[in-house]
Amino acid sequence: FSSMEIFLNERRVSVPQGIRLYELRGMFHPDADVLVVDGHPAGEDQEIKEGARVVLIRKGCPPSTDQFDALLAARHSPGVHERVKRACVGIAGLGGLGSAVAVALARTGVGRLVTADLDVVEPSNLNRQHYFADQIGLPKAKALEETLKRVNPCVDVISHPVRLTSGNIPGIFSRVDVMVEALDRAEEKAMFVQAFLDAFPCRPLVAASGIAGYGPSNAIETRKAMGNLYLVGDGLSEARPGQGLMAPRVGIAAHHQANAVLRLILGLEPG
Repeated sequence: FSSMEIFLNERRVSVPQGIRLYELRGMFHPDADVLVVDGHPAGEDQEIKEGARVVLIRKGCPPSTDQFDALLAARHSPGVHERVKRACVGIAGLGGLGSAVAVALARTGVGRLVTADLDVVEPSNLNRQHYFADQIGLPKAKALEETLKRVNPCVDVISHPVRLTSGNIPGIFSRVDVMVEALDRAEEKAMFVQAFLDAFPCRPLVAASGIAGYGPSNAIETRKAMGNLYLVGDGLSEARPGQGLMAPRVGIAAHHQANAVLRLILGLEPG
């Protein structure tokens, strides 16, 4: 019979020309009940084309690391996963912005995350940050590392439970491809942006400002501030008495930052 090559669970295999999906399942993974073809869940039998990317897994059965990585790749656009997997992203500050950015990037399949935050998880954090009640009192860097490993066991997390200073920023983030600023106070933000861009003027930095309250979602935008500095937010809504930080708007800004990081990894302008 004539044969063709496809990618099955991200491995190149040779199969008969014109093979159908259910026949393929019978040959390689008869108990699979999650079938994904070229990034889309397959609800019915279909002919498999040469070069197709097929993922077969079984519900309720924790996949191996390789299978998990394959499933991430299957839901991405073609050619994206390998570039994302090779990337290293830094995140300064692991509060409402940083913790949400980290989770989004872990789900996206970023290969390495370098995080830094000295704080511990407090009850008041749970209104907008990616932590859980049983993590109260833990260092945020450690708690988030545990969560990220549950989300994506393939991600390499290098966490630093330290206070960031202009002196230690270049060493901690020396290997990142893209940097995320997610600190709380204005003076911390300014210090970090200055220190990072001084040390790494050619590396992109995605910062945030103006995300408090419950103003219009579409007022939050991503724009190029100058050089390699990108800014997310409305530029106006700072946290103050009567205008706190709330999960919906913080989450919108965090995912703006995460999407900006993804576009930068792929060589695209974020704005």
